[in-house]
Parts: sequence; C-alpha cells; structure tokens
Amino acid sequence: MTSIYERALGNDFARLHPRIQERFALSSASGRAAIGRGTMETVWRGPWWTVPFLCLGSWRNIMFPERGTAVTFKIENWAYRDSFGRETVTWQRTFETTRARGFDAFMIYSESRDLIVDYLGTHQHLAVDLDISVDERGGMRLRSADQRFYEGLIAFRFPLLFSGVAEVCEWFDDDSGRFRIEVSVTNRAFGPLFGYRGAFDVEWVDAQNGPPAEVLPVREERRE
Repeated sequence: MTSIYERALGNDFARLHPRIQERFALSSASGRAAIGRGTMETVWRGPWWTVPFLCLGSWRNIMFPERGTAVTFKIENWAYRDSFGRETVTWQRTFETTRARGFDAFMIYSESRDLIVDYLGTHQHLAVDLDISVDERGGMRLRSADQRFYEGLIAFRFPLLFSGVAEVCEWFDDDSGRFRIEVSVTNRAFGPLFGYRGAFDVEWVDAQNGPPAEVLPVREERRE
C-alpha cells in the first residue's frame, strides 16, 4: 500500500534520503510502527504574551508553554485506518519538561482536497492543510497552510492572524547516524510562538494488532 506521504509527494518521494523514505513509507499494511526516542537540544516559546495561547493549546495537546534544554523526547508514528476508513498516521510527541507534555497530530490524505490534512490535538478540533516537499538534505519539509476549526455543528476557517504557521523539517544526519528534527511555529502578528530542535533514534515495533488505545484520538473528525 502506498503511504499518504508517497501519494502527496509523487515522484519527489524518491529524492528523500533512504532512511527518511523508510520512515515516511509507513502505512497500515506495513505491520510495523516507528517509535522515536531522543533529546531535544532546545524547546522554546515566544515572549510572555504568547503564554495564554500556549496554555490554551496544552488543554488538547497542541503545543504548551514550558521550555527547556536537553529535553527527553518521544515520537510515536502508527499507521491505521480510522473509523471513516481513511489511512491515518499518528504523530504523538511527548516532551519531558518540568512535566510531561504532549503534542498530538493525526494525518490523512484527503481525496477531495488532494493533499495531506493534519488533525491537531486529542479531539481533532483543528484541521490543517499541509504543503510538503523535499529539502536539499533529502529531508521532509512540512508547512501548514489553511486551517479550519470543527466542533459539533460549528465549523469555520480559522484566521491565521489568531493562529500559528508551523514548519517541520526532518532529515537524517549521516555523520551522527540519527534523525534530526526542527520545528517552528510563528504568528503573523505576534512572531515566534513555539518550537523545538534535536535528534532521535527510531525503533521499529510490531503493529500487526494496530495501534494501542493511548495513541488514538478521543474523537475523530470527518470533515476535512
């Protein structure tokens, strides 16, 4: 089965570093999951006025206000079919700051929108379109675009003035033999909001029985 990232990148998928190709070829038919463990050299946030926004996000595992250096990090990527039959990949990230903090995302390939949609948080309230590309290192670059908020009967396009634009770069460092990741979230009006940078190793685990319940969302959103 073709992964959602292969579908989105098309022929450009072959330009990825082989180790990055392996990570992003993950699908529900592959029978395995990728568990990354490492250290973030820095986890940062913007000035004091960004703290209320980040605290609100932490309620649903979408960013958080803590910051630090040498932060223990874990990322779980499981591929499965959601309750609507869509191929889905989890990005469940845990940061051991002064307290354990999560940053959860669930990515699908939208047939109607012909791109990857990233549902953020435990309840998938935010649906974010992703522009993905291959960088000069053979790494994967994901940049957020249009965002929509869904809750019950409520649905509206989320103004970027009140949200953040995220850029995620993940690549493989041949010198260290480790995966590297750098993430930054900025706001057009308020500037830098949140980000992290560091390295991790990946362990492949058996996923024949599907993902454990703790990595799944509390609710799933049909609207894309």
